[in-house]
This record gives sequence, C-alpha cells and structure tokens, in this order.
Amino acid sequence: MTRALFIVDSIAVAEPAMAHSVVVCGSHGGVSAARYVLALPVKPLAVLFNDAGVGKDEAGIVGLAMLQQVGVIAAAYAHTSARIGEAADGLTHGVISYVNALGTQAGLAAGQTVREQVARLRRMDVVIDEAE
Repeated sequence: MTRALFIVDSIAVAEPAMAHSVVVCGSHGGVSAARYVLALPVKPLAVLFNDAGVGKDEAGIVGLAMLQQVGVIAAAYAHTSARIGEAADGLTHGVISYVNALGTQAGLAAGQTVREQVARLRRMDVVIDEAE
C-alpha cells in the first residue's frame, strides 16, 4: 500500500480527502496552520511544514506539538532549504529541521531530506489513533 501524497502551497486548503495521507505544505507550522489540520474530521498520517525561521517563542513550529496531541506525525523543514509557501520546493529540496515526538518515533530526524522521508512515510503500515 502506498499512501496518498498531497503537495499544497497552503495548508488552508486542507480537506477531508487528506485522511490518512502524507501532506507536504509550504505553510509555516504555527498555530493558525495547525488549526486547519485539527479541523479535519479524519487526520492525515503526517504533515510537513516550512519552519519559516521558527520565530519568536517558536511560533513557526508550535503547531507540531498541537498535532502531536491528536496523533499526527508532524515535522518542519528548514526555511533555508526550501522556499516558504512553495510545497513542491519543500518536497524537492527541503531538509527536516524539527520533528514532533510521533515523528521521532516514526524515524524522522533533523537533517533528513523531506523527499526521502515522505517516500518512507507513504509506505508505512500504521494504524492512526483517531484522537479527538
């Protein structure tokens, strides 16, 4: 089985079809971005964001912890490795910079390429905990 892959420049277009999939987006991984994923009735397996330079109080990646709470693997790729707002560039050139605990358990780590880890995540045979 190969999971669906969604490549979206903005996570604001999150939709129910993303259930159990892998999503690479160009959005930052902040609170407002995470809320789009939280609003989905069934969550993706994994979402990868741009870290957008992290920012004050880690605002650019705080959504990773929010998604951890609902059972979603979440990671951010370095803004220095791929353009913010351009998911295809993130998939092609992104280098992971931050990972939530579920991501770590799934084998993701800083320094890995987004492309390689997305390919691996798409092949993962896991049951998603539908935490609500």
